[in-house]
Amino acid sequence: MALIATADLLASAAAENVAVLAFNVITLEHAEGIVEGAERGGVGVALQISENTVNFHGGQLAPLVSACAHIAHASPVPVAIHLDHFQDPALLEAAVSVAAPLGATSVMVDAAHLPYRDNVDRTRSFTETAHRAGLWVEAELGEIGGKDGMISAHAAGARTNPQEAAAFVEQTGVDGLAVAVGSAHAMTTRDAVLDLDLIRELAGTVSVPLVLHGSSGVDDDQLRAAVRAGIRKINVGTALNIAYTGAVRDALAADPSTTDPRKHLTAGRRAIADAVTDLCSVAATPPRVLAAGKSEK
Repeated sequence: MALIATADLLASAAAENVAVLAFNVITLEHAEGIVEGAERGGVGVALQISENTVNFHGGQLAPLVSACAHIAHASPVPVAIHLDHFQDPALLEAAVSVAAPLGATSVMVDAAHLPYRDNVDRTRSFTETAHRAGLWVEAELGEIGGKDGMISAHAAGARTNPQEAAAFVEQTGVDGLAVAVGSAHAMTTRDAVLDLDLIRELAGTVSVPLVLHGSSGVDDDQLRAAVRAGIRKINVGTALNIAYTGAVRDALAADPSTTDPRKHLTAGRRAIADAVTDLCSVAATPPRVLAAGKSEK
């Protein structure tokens, strides 16, 4: 299967009424562990690289995107590369000029922190540029909490309005929409309560796939219900970091004198793979559906 376009992964999910699992990549070990876990589960996945991760790597997109592409090419399951929560105009430009030729096939332009009209204008402008480069574009409406001091999405006012969402998609031309339906970024407990009725209404009103951010805070039953209600992309980040850092701490505690990072990084990578495999049964795209995909690279 190797490297595949995000658009193909989402199209297959929509056809099967399932969801694409999209996992945040911070280090090489994250990417390796995610793909190992996906291979065990026998599903296709998206590797996501966020703006915060790019900044962590000195503002450089190419090294991590290239590594993800190499890992994808060697995998028997379909793997897409997605750029997540990009706000910086310079990085959005780099997404087209640098990352796309390396194998990234989608990007999220994050302007949900802006007033509605400004969100529309910025999103539409970038979407036109990204589409010319062949990129699938995700945007956000109804700011999802838990990130950089945002209002919590558990607050009653932090919900995406279905009619506004439909108008936003039409005005911007985006291909996928992240919606605020009760989850929040960076949750370390899985007790978020999703508004399933709102998801169903959004799915019936909005013409593009719906994306659930902050999925680490949602338990398996709620995730399955969200998929049945119409969610087609599930973003997971914090859950992997909890597994990774926990395994590294345990490995270092078991051998405090070690100086070889490969020992504890191996444990961290294995923990990520285990976490991914556990989630594969929740709502994933069967790779067999993607066998005829035309955008495979």
